[in-house]
Amino acid sequence: MNRLKIFVAQNSTFIALLALIAFFAIMNPRFFTFNNGQTILLQIAELGLIALPLAFLVMSGTLDLSVGSVASLSAIVSATVMVGTGSALLGFAAAIGVGVIAGALNGFLVAYLKLNALVITLGFLSVWGGLALFLTDGATVTGFPESFTALGTQTFGPISLQVIILILFTAGAWYMLNRMPVGRNMLAIGGNSRAAHLMGINVQRTQFLLFVLTSVSAAIAGVLLSAKLHSAPPTVGTGMEIQALTVVLLGGVALEGGAGRISGVIAGLLFVGVLRNGLVIMGVSQFLQTILIGATLVVAVVLDGSVQRLLKRSWNNLSGPAAKREPAAAEA
Repeated sequence: MNRLKIFVAQNSTFIALLALIAFFAIMNPRFFTFNNGQTILLQIAELGLIALPLAFLVMSGTLDLSVGSVASLSAIVSATVMVGTGSALLGFAAAIGVGVIAGALNGFLVAYLKLNALVITLGFLSVWGGLALFLTDGATVTGFPESFTALGTQTFGPISLQVIILILFTAGAWYMLNRMPVGRNMLAIGGNSRAAHLMGINVQRTQFLLFVLTSVSAAIAGVLLSAKLHSAPPTVGTGMEIQALTVVLLGGVALEGGAGRISGVIAGLLFVGVLRNGLVIMGVSQFLQTILIGATLVVAVVLDGSVQRLLKRSWNNLSGPAAKREPAAAEA
C-alpha cells in the first residue's frame, strides 16, 4: 500500500493529464486529433523553455518571478535592433544580452547578497515590464526582416521549429539534472544549502548561474514568440511567470527545493497546454481561462505540500529510521 501511495504521489500529474485529455476528448471530438496535438505543442513551446530552467531554480531552493517581463523586454530589444539594422542575428544577440544582464542582477542580489528572491524578482518583474512599455510607448514593434519571421512558421515535416527547440531543451535539461555534477549540486543545495556548502559545493555560484540560465531561456522564449506573432507587443511575456511556476509545481518540483524530475515538469507543461487548449475549443473566455490557471497554481501549491508529506511518511514506513534520503529527490 505504501509503494502504491508513493507511485500515485509521484505520478499524480500524469494521471491527471490522462483524465483531462479523456474529458476534453469526450466533450468535443475536435480535441483528440493529430492537428490539435500539433497546436498544443506549438502553444506550449515557449512556456516550456521558461519552465525547465525555472524548475532548476526551484530545485535549488529559490525562484524567479521576473521571467515573463524578461521575455517581454528581450522581445522588444531584439525587435528594435532587427528593425533598425535588418539583422536577425544582431537582434537575437541583443536579446541574449538582456537575458544575461537580467539573470546576473537577480543572481548577484539573491545568491551573493542573500536578499529575498521573491521580493527581488517581483521588483524586477515590474522594472523590466515597465521598461518594455517605456521603450515602445506601449506600441507593438513590427517590420521584422523576412529571415526572422520565417522562423515563426518553419517546420521540419510535421514538427515546428519551436517544438524541436523545446525537445532539445528538454533533453539538455534531463542530461544536466541526471548526468552532470551541477544536477546533483542543485538538489543538494535545495535540500540543505549549509550541508551542501560543507560538502564543497559552491552554493552562490551555482544559484547565480541558474538565474542567468533562466533569464537567457526567457529571452529566447520572447524572441521565438515574436517570430511566431510576426510582431513584438511589449506585453508578450505578461503572465508567463505564473504559468511557468504552475508548470513547475504541477510537475512535482518541491517548492522548498531539493526534489524534482524533468519528466514531471513536462507532464505539468502538457497539463497546462491541454487545459488551455481544451478551454478554447469549448469556447471558454480568456478571462475565465486566466482564473482557472491561477486556481491551478493554488491547487498545485497545496498538493505540493501534501505530496511531500505523504512521500516522507511512506518512505519512512518502508525504509525505517535508517533511510538516508527520500525518493523524491532523484529523477526516475
